[in-house]
Amino acid sequence: MASTQQLTRRIKTAQNISKTTKAMQMIAASKLKKAQDAALASRPYVEKLFVITGQLTKGIEKALLPVYMKKPKQKGKTLFVVIAPDKGLCGGLVTNLARELLRQSKADDFFLTIGKKIESPVARMTKNIVASFPFGTTSPTYNTIYPITKIIDEQFLSGKVDKVVLLSTHFINMFSQKPTITNLLPITPSEEDTNEKFQFQLFEPDLESILPDLLKRYMRMILFQEILESYLAEQSARMISMQNATNNAKEIIEELKLEYNKTRQAKITSEILDITGGMTATS
Repeated sequence: MASTQQLTRRIKTAQNISKTTKAMQMIAASKLKKAQDAALASRPYVEKLFVITGQLTKGIEKALLPVYMKKPKQKGKTLFVVIAPDKGLCGGLVTNLARELLRQSKADDFFLTIGKKIESPVARMTKNIVASFPFGTTSPTYNTIYPITKIIDEQFLSGKVDKVVLLSTHFINMFSQKPTITNLLPITPSEEDTNEKFQFQLFEPDLESILPDLLKRYMRMILFQEILESYLAEQSARMISMQNATNNAKEIIEELKLEYNKTRQAKITSEILDITGGMTATS
């Protein structure tokens, strides 16, 4: 049985851990609100951009489609852009992401990682890592996507890969985050979004000149939106993880206090018996 001094040290250690996890929970909660506002604010813009892009493609011939919409020669290779946090302590978020990547990818695929926590799992899976970028610990900014999209352009336009897909974690609710695959390139708008044609609108310059820049803008916004979604899921997962850690620490503290009281009471009882035995022996 542990001594009262050892139990006191354990109680203090558990209390310090509880304070730390509680502080991290509060920090994640404050970041969660900002991340949720940022992700929700940009969703309507991305959705409308997708609709407009799909409608515009109906106005030009297939032979004149931009390179972002043309399917390259089939080599069967895919570039996976994997988005994960830089820091841990967010439950099974990174593990679930790595498991989904292992299920979706093939041995000859290429990978681009965003986030330090996903670099090691991907490196153990394959050597075909094109580039690695840090995710950061603050709210993502739009400027961070430019070097990433430059590499995506190089891989897709040169024909090294046939597809570019994004693998990130989406926020479902406070207790659930789901790894999600998003097709980035080639851009293939669904039929339901391309029913309308711009029959009564004029474009300056012509539609064929506008569409490439619009598609590039669309590609960048999709990538930025996925980064925002991943940041939101990270804060949610970390807040719940730290809340569970705080509750577990409090349970351990209660158990240790109970054991401390029992040990202390047993020690007092033993001392009383010793005193009583000594008085009986002298009488």
